[in-house]
Amino acid sequence: MLTLTYEYKANPTPEQIKLIEHTLDICRKVWNFALRERKDWINSRKSPVNACSIASEYIMSADAPYPNYNRQAKSLTQAKKHDPELQSVNAQVLQQVLRKLETAFIDMKRKGMGFPRFKNWYRMRSYVYPQLGRGELLKGNQIKLPQIGPMEYVKSREIPDGFVIKQVRVGEQSIWVFFDVHHRM
Repeated sequence: MLTLTYEYKANPTPEQIKLIEHTLDICRKVWNFALRERKDWINSRKSPVNACSIASEYIMSADAPYPNYNRQAKSLTQAKKHDPELQSVNAQVLQQVLRKLETAFIDMKRKGMGFPRFKNWYRMRSYVYPQLGRGELLKGNQIKLPQIGPMEYVKSREIPDGFVIKQVRVGEQSIWVFFDVHHRM
């Protein structure tokens, strides 16, 4: 299987720009909440038993399970039922944020990378649609994205025959669209 990434400059409408910025804002909130949950769990298990501080100790149940991707995705599904702000964003986009956080923790342990950081507006600038519908995605110089609708982009080159779009990354900086295309050999 061959994977290529094509990058195109997008020309979204002002309403689409607002939707993209709103989605990025919600993605940052989900990342920061999930990271805080993991940090609290880790910090609650740091203190030695004979030197516990009463004033600054994290109070968490000793049998509380580690908040891994599966547990956080399940709690995200529950939260999405009650929070209209979360309902306004594609569920798969939010799940990708949690997957990215899980990957950051795995890289921290295996590769010795630093502890994942909290995200502010300039640290998280893109999000991924990991799965797109079966319908026609591309029409001329437009791509149809969930919740955004048809968005124009500068078609600087054609996607080769035999390749299929597998995922799309939407970037905030001057609005870029990245197509990851796969070809089975």
